[in-house]
Amino acid sequence: MASTFMGQAQGFGLAILTQMASSEWPDKFKLRKPIEKLLYQGSKTGFQVMTKVSRQFASSGKAQGQATRLSTSATKGVFDLSMSDEQQMIRDSLSMFAFEVLRPAAHDCDGNAAIPAQLLAQAQELGLMYYAVPEALGGMATEDNTTTQMLILEDLAYGDMSITAALYSAVSVANTLSRWGSAEQQERYLRAFASETPPQAALAVVEKTPLFDPYKLKTTAKLVGSDYLLNGEKALVLVGNEAELFIVAADVDGTPALFIVEGGTAGLTTTNGSAMGLKAASTQNLILNNVRIPATNRLPATFDYQAFLDLGALAWCALSVGCGQAILDYVVPYVNEREAFGEPISHRQGVAFMVADMAIELDAMRLMTWRACALAEQGKDFHREAYLARILCAEKAMKLGTDAVQLLGGHGFTKEHPVERWYRDMRCLAVMHSGLHL
Repeated sequence: MASTFMGQAQGFGLAILTQMASSEWPDKFKLRKPIEKLLYQGSKTGFQVMTKVSRQFASSGKAQGQATRLSTSATKGVFDLSMSDEQQMIRDSLSMFAFEVLRPAAHDCDGNAAIPAQLLAQAQELGLMYYAVPEALGGMATEDNTTTQMLILEDLAYGDMSITAALYSAVSVANTLSRWGSAEQQERYLRAFASETPPQAALAVVEKTPLFDPYKLKTTAKLVGSDYLLNGEKALVLVGNEAELFIVAADVDGTPALFIVEGGTAGLTTTNGSAMGLKAASTQNLILNNVRIPATNRLPATFDYQAFLDLGALAWCALSVGCGQAILDYVVPYVNEREAFGEPISHRQGVAFMVADMAIELDAMRLMTWRACALAEQGKDFHREAYLARILCAEKAMKLGTDAVQLLGGHGFTKEHPVERWYRDMRCLAVMHSGLHL
């Protein structure tokens, strides 16, 4: 059975890549060789399962002066809702993957609080990591693709929000290093994400504090000689038990900063941090007890903590939009088919109005998220738009989940239908600060 699943997984992944390779856009964007490399690697090695905290990160010694940065698309100048041919093809492929692969696996992944290795390997063949790593470091990214990554998250979350969050944890770390890492950090760590077996990685920002404020971190970093000593505890760390690399937010003399911490470092441990939702993402508590790391593992002074938080918020907004669409598409047929007193319950105004409100709220969430991502991609100030998108999505995502459970009545309270899982996952929007990063 496992071998059959693996064969199907490899075939599905290669089918997507083959579809991409046969189109015209790879030549237009000079991506023909990277895609052919993916096809070759997929047919040669099949699927490989990642190891835990055993990777040795080493610099190739090629880092010279300035770090590699992706260019912005500031020349666009307008908020354009139309998608490029590349984006549309990506959406078509990932929507199929989400519906045919993620959706059927979601129930068991939630119940087991884990994602099967076969599914992780299958998702790896989608090549999501290549959108986060610059071409100069082995990836495929040539310019800022915030909007494209937002669409990827939205489409995958249509299959399952929790699995998607887990799959995108390592991509988020790569995005952070690509956007702000130093030349040395990129050469030592980021290049590894473009390898045949990219490392599992996680962002650790949230802390176990009521009304947590990401600007008032209790985790501290103290400079001792040429090293930093990190102490504190992080909560809701996605795939924390599997991560080989962490980016940890800590306070340095009243200023928030990010630090690269390798898995297996002395004083670094994890404990079970199971939460109400995001079960498949296996959230963990990350404990740092005098964790010593080189001072060079602190992200440079040019690092923009507010933009880091805003891009994380937009990632969660994209997930909520994808999950919200799944909710709406599930609820509409249900209320049209479920009968009470001799007619479909959708004939009742109370039900019809509730469904209409869900559609309106979902479109508002989507447009505000798209707007903020478009500004970020153009290199413009997007803090206001990101803040408003997060406020709206945090409120309406919970309402979408609540209304779905309400519309299904007793069915909504049982695991026979997925709405109770979607309700639990959507509640995370109000408490997650980063953990993901576009």
